[in-house]
Amino acid sequence: MGQRLNRCLDVPVALPPLRRRLLLLFIMLFLWLYMFYSCAGSCAGLATRGSPAPPRAAPPLPQLLPPAPGEPGEESSLEEQRAAPDAASPISSFFNGSGTKRLPQAIIIGVKKGGTRALLEFLRVHPDVRAVGAEPHFFDRNYERGLAWYRDLMPRTLEGQITMEKTPSYFVTKEAPARISSMSKGTKLIVVVRDPVTRAISDYTQTLSKKPDIPTFESLTFKNRTTGLIDTSWSAIQIGIYAKHLENWLLYFPIGQILFVSGERLISDPAGELGRVQDFLGLKRIITDKHFYFNKTKGFPCLKKAEGSSKPHCLGKTKGRTHPDIDQEVVQRLRDFYRPFNMKFYQMTGQDFGWD
Repeated sequence: MGQRLNRCLDVPVALPPLRRRLLLLFIMLFLWLYMFYSCAGSCAGLATRGSPAPPRAAPPLPQLLPPAPGEPGEESSLEEQRAAPDAASPISSFFNGSGTKRLPQAIIIGVKKGGTRALLEFLRVHPDVRAVGAEPHFFDRNYERGLAWYRDLMPRTLEGQITMEKTPSYFVTKEAPARISSMSKGTKLIVVVRDPVTRAISDYTQTLSKKPDIPTFESLTFKNRTTGLIDTSWSAIQIGIYAKHLENWLLYFPIGQILFVSGERLISDPAGELGRVQDFLGLKRIITDKHFYFNKTKGFPCLKKAEGSSKPHCLGKTKGRTHPDIDQEVVQRLRDFYRPFNMKFYQMTGQDFGWD
């Protein structure tokens, strides 16, 4: 009986060391978490070291939200940028990838079949440029989804990096200039332009590859072939009236905030055109001749090393299609049609693109 009592009494005597071990383990875990959070907080440059904010959810919102402080065109202090609601906490940044999703500071707004994809691929070689791969079509098709949805499409960027996107249809969308200006009046705009006649034929070639049964280029070009009246309602023709579309943009942005890139020179001298683009974006000239080689089969330059790769990279199979033979009389009539619009466009931009 005494032995049983002693054994019973031995049990509580063994518990305090176990509790001490558990308590010590808990304290070590707490200290580790505190040190990790403090280190992450200092690395991220936070002004305070309070409890980390819960990870930001990014569901589509039906209403438009104002751009977070620090977005392009907004004057804000460093403290305001740190307090921006879109800024990720150190711990969420650690798990979700470093950097912050921001609205784009620069947008390639046009033009379709002008060379926008090539320009974006070339720019992505630059370490200070982060861009969305797919075309968001926010300012023409998805505007009702709101800026929160748009921002969530953007890649994460670090301080000093530029966020970009490209959607060529913005240039011919009537509402786009006002909508982009509403997001940020300081947004830098880039337009890649090309000989409007060649551009129209390229546009038709792309459509033909998807719909082989469409009418001929010649029949679509004219309202009346006999009178030679051009059908400007056909999008392939309408897009090339650059001066008309530019007038709409100049109602909201100064001409100095828009860079016009020559689609022809982007092929003949890609490094030269990329130098102008890098200067316009305020970037160091890192992309040079050493990044390109000319692909004779495709007929345009390719990258020796693409972003995140050590292998040469050319644009996809859909780029560099062979154009169908077009009646030269039709081509000449189109050149005569576009000439006055081209002259006006040269005057507006201060550049002679040599299409005539």
